[in-house]
Parts: sequence; structure tokens; C-alpha cells
Amino acid sequence: MKLLRRRTAVPLDDRLAALAEAADLAEGRLDGAAVDRARAVVERAGVRRGLSADHTAVALAGATGSGKSSLFNALAGAELAAVGVTRPTTSKAQAAVWGPDGSSPLLDWLDVPLRHTIGAGPEGAPAGPQPQGSAGLILLDLPDHDSIELSHRLEVDRLVGVVDLLVWVLDPQKYADAAVHERYLRPLARHRDVTVVVLNQIDRLPARAVARCLDDLKGLLAADGLDDVPVIGASARTGQGVGELRALLDRRVAQRRAWASRLAADAATAATALWKEEELLDEGAAGPSPVTLDRSLTRALEEAAAVPVVVRAVAKAHVHRSIVATGWPVTRWLRRLRPDPLRRLHLTRGGVRTSLPPATAVQVSAVDTALRDVGAAAARDVPEPWASSIRHAARSRAGELTDALDRTVAVTSLDASRAPRWWRAVGALQWIMVVATAAGALWLLALFAVDYLLLTRPPTPRLGRVPWPTVLLAGGVLGGVFVALLSRAAAWLGGRRRARRTAKALRAGVERVAHDLVVTPANDELSRYTRFVRALATAAAEPG
Repeated sequence: MKLLRRRTAVPLDDRLAALAEAADLAEGRLDGAAVDRARAVVERAGVRRGLSADHTAVALAGATGSGKSSLFNALAGAELAAVGVTRPTTSKAQAAVWGPDGSSPLLDWLDVPLRHTIGAGPEGAPAGPQPQGSAGLILLDLPDHDSIELSHRLEVDRLVGVVDLLVWVLDPQKYADAAVHERYLRPLARHRDVTVVVLNQIDRLPARAVARCLDDLKGLLAADGLDDVPVIGASARTGQGVGELRALLDRRVAQRRAWASRLAADAATAATALWKEEELLDEGAAGPSPVTLDRSLTRALEEAAAVPVVVRAVAKAHVHRSIVATGWPVTRWLRRLRPDPLRRLHLTRGGVRTSLPPATAVQVSAVDTALRDVGAAAARDVPEPWASSIRHAARSRAGELTDALDRTVAVTSLDASRAPRWWRAVGALQWIMVVATAAGALWLLALFAVDYLLLTRPPTPRLGRVPWPTVLLAGGVLGGVFVALLSRAAAWLGGRRRARRTAKALRAGVERVAHDLVVTPANDELSRYTRFVRALATAAAEPG
């Protein structure tokens, strides 16, 4: 998945808030240095926004011998900076300030102690002409970026990272120098709106070569991603182009928006550093779909939780209890000698799972495979390294699965404790059969005794041709056995019904566990990624 492309202008507040959110969401998932840089941009923006918005800090940056100090003096209308030819003369940045009221906090933040007020009266610092419309301009002369002194280069790097507007002063001999292009200009491609390039010392070139050098420079800048920046040919010695540069600075200062454009560009650059995808999705494009519960995961968890064992035990327990309640009383006591299948598992009253078999190595492997499949499905449309964090999230609570499944099986109603009403009726009928059997047996025994003692036999009632004692004895025995067989068949069907209901209840419990411990963490991480993408798209949006 690529980043979303914002097609509408994004206010600075929204950019910075989005960058802060993206940095928070990326914590622990993306490069820590990039996250820290993003947070530093947000922090720096908060400080700059609290300083003077009526002043624009413009830095003149360039290499040794580029003539930026001479250009600084020309723009200031006074000899403020020492000018050298072949070696660095500027060791610390200095500022020329037009309209100093309210500029001190900004200059303190920029850490520029050497300050010149332009256009002051006789009591002020060196006076010079004050170009119309330039009130609010803070012009900085930076040390040389290629100085042999490390402190000079560090000073340049620091101020290039915080000033509102950058003026790169190049000279005809070194305007193509890879050092300035690779170290400074190319990384500032998102800062086109706050970058100006001056080709200084054009008075040293033949007239026909000036245009050729400017065109060549524009080509190099286009290759750096700075094809839209203003490029001005100038000569601090003759004054050529200085007026054009001064007018451009006056316009930027009058707009009072350079500082906001700089912060917006910083936010976009920091966002790009967080995520290096070049292609962006159109705004409103759908993100990756949330992962859903996979049946293979549920099945693997059911096997690991011994759900099939419990379901079979429910069916067997129903048959066992049915025989105890409805079997032929003469033989049902034998059934009581057998253990109840559910009581043997200690699950009849929602007790602790103590007798279910632990998961086998095959079942554990099946669960692990199912977890990997869920993570892979969730991360399918997500690039690295976010895909790795999503896959990890799907497995992050795997250690809790065993206990959670134990509790689920233990507390799930197994629908086995309620005896059907027909058991009591059939049980009563079986006792009637026993009474009939006993009555018939005793009656026949009495008749046998009468015959044995040669007594006069009383008349014996008959059912057709069969004496009633025989009917009672045979009917009681055969009827009891027949009812017991019918009851066993009904119990088998009832056991299957209860097993299905139990399986459904246990499956629902296992699905809840899988959703809470596997699917939800994966989707939370997926949602985090989607929010990160959208926040980053806002922070990295092109200027409207």
C-alpha cells in the first residue's frame, strides 16, 4: 500500500498535528532517528510560531569565495561584514535587521549575537539606506559551508535548518560543486518556496557566458528537485542583480508567510524521511481491509482446547444419565458403577479444567500455523516494516491462549445438567414394570406352593388362554427391556442434540478468545498503520 496523496491545501496547524501523530504512531516501528527528527520539527515549529511573525529571517549561505559577505554588505547598504578572497572571514553568523522592534527573541532563538540595525539614526549602529518595504527583514551572513573549520560548518548546518528563507550564493567557478548540491540543495527539494539561488560575480564572465551559466545552473537545480526556485544573476561589486534580489526579499518579507512556508516544508521533509515510498495513493482511497476470523484458526484452537473431547463427553454423559434414569431397574445399578464422562473431566459445574488432555505437539503446531496465517493475511497489503509489526501483533498474545481457552471451556454451559422430563415418566413406568414383574413372580410362586402342598388351588384368572401371573411376569420383564431399549435410542438422539448445542456454545467461546487475543491485536496494528499513512499524507502534502 502506498501513502495517500492529498489534493487539497493543508493548513500548517494540521500538518504539524499530523506529523506529531505520525511520529507517535511510528514509535518502535520505524527508524528511531527519523521519528526523533519529526518530533524535533514539531517542537521547533512550536517555538518559531511563538516568536515574531512580523520578521523574516533570511540567510545568505555559500562557499568560500562566493562573495556572500560582499552581497550581504550590498543589500545592507553598509560595510558590515569583512570581505575575504581566498579564505573564510566569517566565523559567526551576523545579522542586519530592518525594523528591530520585536526581533530580539527571534535572534536570541537563532543564537545570533552580532546584530546591526539598518536605517537607525545617528545613535544607532551603522546606518544605511532602508529599502522601502523591507521592515521586518533579518538578513544573516553565514560562515562558509565548506570552511576548514568544523565549527563554521556546524554553524551553517544549524542555521540552514531553522531560518525562514534561504539564499544560496554561488559563484561561476563552483556553482556545480557536488558538495553544495548533495549536502544542501538536494535535501531541500521540499523547500522550493523558501529557497532563492544567486549566481554571484557574473561580472567576471563574458556577457554571452552569463546566460549559458544561468541555464546550466537551472538545469542542475532541476535535477536537485528545485526547478521552480528563483535564480538571479548578480554582482555585489557592480550592483548588477542586487536590486532584483532586494525586491524579491522585500516581497517575501511583506507577505509575512515565509516562516510558515518553511515550517510546512520542514514537516513535509520530516514526513518523507519517516516513509520513503515515492508513490502516493489518491486521497480517499481505501486502505487495507481489516482481518476477519479465519475458520482454520478457530478449528485449530478448538482442537488444542480439547473441544471435541468435551463434546463427545457431553453426548456420552447424556446417554449414561439417561440409562441410569430410564433403564430397567433390575440392571441399571450396573450403569451406576461406571464413571460419569463429564464428571471425570471436572466440567459438570463449570469447574477448573484439570482432566482434559493437554494439546499435542501436532495441535500446538497447527495453532502456530493458523496464527501465522492470520498475521500474513492482515499484512498482505502492507509494506515492511509495518507488515512485520502486524504479523507480530497477531502473535503477541499467543502465550495467553491456553489459559483463556481453559477458562472458556470451564465456564461454558455444557447443557448436560438438566434432565429431560420424559426421564422421570419413563423411570416411573419402569418401576411399574418391576412391580408387575414382582407381582407375577410372587403369584406364580404362591400357586407353586399350593400345588406342592397339595392344597386346593384357587381359580386363576386368565388373559385369553394365558394366566395373569404369567402375563404380569413376562410382560413386566419384556416391557421393561423394551422401554429401556427405546429410552436408550432416544437418549442417543438427545445426546447428539446436546452435543451440537455444546459444540456451538464452545465454538462461540473459542471464537471470542481468538477475536480478542489474535484478530483484535492484528486489526489494532493495522488501524495504527492506516492512521499513520493518513497522518503522514497530511504532513507531506504538496503546498496548495
